[in-house]
Amino acid sequence: MLRILGILVLALAFTLPLQAATPVNVNTADAATLAKSLDGIGPAKAAAIVAWRDQHGPFKSVNDLSQIKGISESTLERNRAAILLSGDETKAEAPAKAKTKKAKAKKAAASEE
Repeated sequence: MLRILGILVLALAFTLPLQAATPVNVNTADAATLAKSLDGIGPAKAAAIVAWRDQHGPFKSVNDLSQIKGISESTLERNRAAILLSGDETKAEAPAKAKTKKAKAKKAAASEE
């Protein structure tokens, strides 16, 4: 019995990281997307995020989400890296833009020579 419990605990330890938050823009996503993407945010809290956004306008910082009942500081910290705001870039887009800027700078330098 103790061995089975140990195996279950070990299995749980490996599956918890799979429940990590997925990057999502809280200023544009619908409630279903928010609930699916953010850890500790279910349908009710996701609906509250959308309702707050509709009433007060876009979130200007991640900390603005703490104004919503039921969203604690620990929930924000767990999701901070995944919460995007208007104008934020996803991690996949950022390197591509950086390469484009470098390429343009090289091209401009070459044309000045």
